[in-house]
Amino acid sequence: MMTPLNTAPPPVDLNSSRRQKLSERIAGSLRQDFLSGQVSLGQKLPTETQLAGTFDVSRTVIREAIAALVADGLLETRQGAGIFVIGHQSSGPILRQDRSSNISHALNVLEVRIALEAESAALAATRRNASQEAQIQESFFEFDRLLQLGKPTGQADFAFHRSIAEATNNPFYVEVLDALGERTIPCDVNSPYATEDVLSYNYQAGLQREHLAILNAISAGDAAGARDAMRAHLSASQERYRERLRDRRTRYQSVVEAT
Repeated sequence: MMTPLNTAPPPVDLNSSRRQKLSERIAGSLRQDFLSGQVSLGQKLPTETQLAGTFDVSRTVIREAIAALVADGLLETRQGAGIFVIGHQSSGPILRQDRSSNISHALNVLEVRIALEAESAALAATRRNASQEAQIQESFFEFDRLLQLGKPTGQADFAFHRSIAEATNNPFYVEVLDALGERTIPCDVNSPYATEDVLSYNYQAGLQREHLAILNAISAGDAAGARDAMRAHLSASQERYRERLRDRRTRYQSVVEAT
């Protein structure tokens, strides 16, 4: 028997949809803690009740976030013992945690980031909500605070880019950044690409000026401007690495000519 054309569609479970978004956000936050090393391999997590209190959500939301991380191979639930961290990284061959310090690797990472983050900035400009925009700004000013204090800015830099990815409201943008982990930010002291040059005040102050252009475009809802600003930012980082290669070649050439 055919269904009448005027039959009303089934009601949408708004609570279920909202719960899913919350669980994805919490899973992403916990995943970043694992990748950054803030939570150690083998460490036991707080109970569901404690996590629910920390994130101010229901235990159901926490349970869904934990289930997603278990499926990713990052957590393991042990009957009667609790929830434990058993992995820190993606097991896929493309996003493996390669700590090579070769400049060619840094250029490869930046090439991937340009393709990913230029579009995520454009999407963030049109999709972000007030809370997400505030988070982007807070990360921006945390970078500046640490810079003025002469402290490492890597985590704040990553948080800035990650908050933009979160503002796309597409969790896969966040997951790729999390999988890249510490290789994402060259000015992080833990990055395999860190050097005295990229850790200098002038270098990082230049990055912050580029961050400001991205932030302004996102806040203005200018998708094209945000895309261009992010592309310019990451392309400039590529060029700075290429300049290091050219300098190395020039110094070598000088030595050869002097002998």
